[in-house]
Amino acid sequence: MSALRLSRHQTLEIVASEPDRIVVETTYLPGGSQPPTHYHPQQDENFEVLAGTLRVELNGEVRDLGPGDKLTVRRGQVHKMWNPGTEAARAHWETIPALRTEEWFRGIDRLQAEAEEQGRSGPAPLAFAAHAAAHRDLFRLVVGGPKPLGDIVVRVLGLVGGLLRR
Repeated sequence: MSALRLSRHQTLEIVASEPDRIVVETTYLPGGSQPPTHYHPQQDENFEVLAGTLRVELNGEVRDLGPGDKLTVRRGQVHKMWNPGTEAARAHWETIPALRTEEWFRGIDRLQAEAEEQGRSGPAPLAFAAHAAAHRDLFRLVVGGPKPLGDIVVRVLGLVGGLLRR
């Protein structure tokens, strides 16, 4: 199976995809930028760092994780994870329940491929917002202020992005 690209600095391979969970192995290349702050309304995530160092911001607290370190992110917890280091980092990542997470990952991979074809480093904001709005049961952005504010912004931008893509 080929790796799916979530960003210029992150790929993943699906190890198992079942209704109750999806398991992936993910690689974060060095020098990655911080991803958007987000939360998952219906899912828990379990991470184990296999190699390198990952920086995590969870509920506003930042810490570094190294090989063997484990982290559980409960549904609703605001978080982001990236590799600020100089060597690649790898992690085992399990999402429970799976819901439509594989569909989400494959959609992000398509958006990333489109962006690279157009010479951009990441997905067009309206295209990403449309994808996020269609998967709001899985993923919600946090854009300053209370959680619902990010959801409202993404839904409006997603609607505009969806209309423009038709």
